Amino acid sequence: MNEQVIAPPTRRTERARHEQGKVQQRLRRGVGKAIVDYNMIEEGDRVMVCLSGGKDSYTLLDILLSLQKKAPIDFELIAVNLDQKQPDFPAAVLPNYLTELGVPFHILEQDTYSVVKRVVPAGKTMCGLCSRLRRGSLYTWAAANGISKIALGHHRDDIVETLFLNMFFGAKLKAMPPKLQSDDGAHIVIRPLAYCREDDIARYAEVRGFPIIPCNLCGSQDHLQRVQIKQMLADWERQHPGRVENIFRSIQNVALSHLADPARFDFAGLGAKPGVARPGVVEWLIEGASD
Repeated sequence: MNEQVIAPPTRRTERARHEQGKVQQRLRRGVGKAIVDYNMIEEGDRVMVCLSGGKDSYTLLDILLSLQKKAPIDFELIAVNLDQKQPDFPAAVLPNYLTELGVPFHILEQDTYSVVKRVVPAGKTMCGLCSRLRRGSLYTWAAANGISKIALGHHRDDIVETLFLNMFFGAKLKAMPPKLQSDDGAHIVIRPLAYCREDDIARYAEVRGFPIIPCNLCGSQDHLQRVQIKQMLADWERQHPGRVENIFRSIQNVALSHLADPARFDFAGLGAKPGVARPGVVEWLIEGASD
C-alpha cells in the first residue's frame, strides 16, 4: 500500500502565508485601535453590520467577529443586507454565506431600484439617491430592532477621498467621521475600518475568498468625481509614499484657529493684549491697502 507523500511547503507558499498573517494583523490592530479611540462599541451593544456583498463589508464583519471572541465586553453582531431588487442580484449568496458562518442576519427587501430608475434621468449617476434611500431603510430597521450601533465598511481611503470631494466640489472642509450621530439624533454610526487601507482590505478579501457581489448590477456608472479623486490620490501615493496616511492624520489634528471659519472659531473676539498694539496700526493698514 502506497503511503501518500505530503510535499513540504515551498518558500513561496510560506511567504504568502506570512504576508497574509501580516495583513490580517494590521487590519485587526487598526479596527481595534479605532474602536478604542472613538469608543465605538460598548458593553451590551447590538451592532448592526451593514453587509453589501463588497470586499469592505465582508472584511468588516470578518474582523469584528474575530475581535468579538476575545473582547473584554459582551456585544452582539447582526449582519443586515438590503436587497434593493437590482436586476440579476444573486439573492442567495449572502444568506448562504451567513448561514454557513453561523452569524445572525436579516435580509431587508425593499425595491429602491425602481424608485431610483423612475426619479433619476437617463445617463445620470444613481449612486447619490440610491445611497440616501438605502440609509433610510437601514435606519428604520435599526430603530425597530433595538440596534444601538450601525457599522459601515468605509475605510481610510474612502474618508480621504470624501475630504477632497467636499473641498473640490462642495467648498466644504468635511470628511467621513469614524463615529457619527445621525441628524435626528436617533442613531450612532461607526466606521471600524477607518484606520485600514483599501489595498490591505482588497488583499485580505482575496485571500479569504469572500463571495463578492459586484456593485454595478444596477447599470450605474462610477461617480466620475470620486474616480478622479481616487486617481489623484493614487498618483500622489506612487510619487510620495505615505502621503495619503499623512492626509488622514491631518483630519485628526485640526487647528481651528488656523483655518478661516468664523462660525467655528471666535476670530472677531480676538484682540491685542494691552500695551502690545502700537497706536495708529489700523490706520496704517487701511492706508497701505488703498495705495
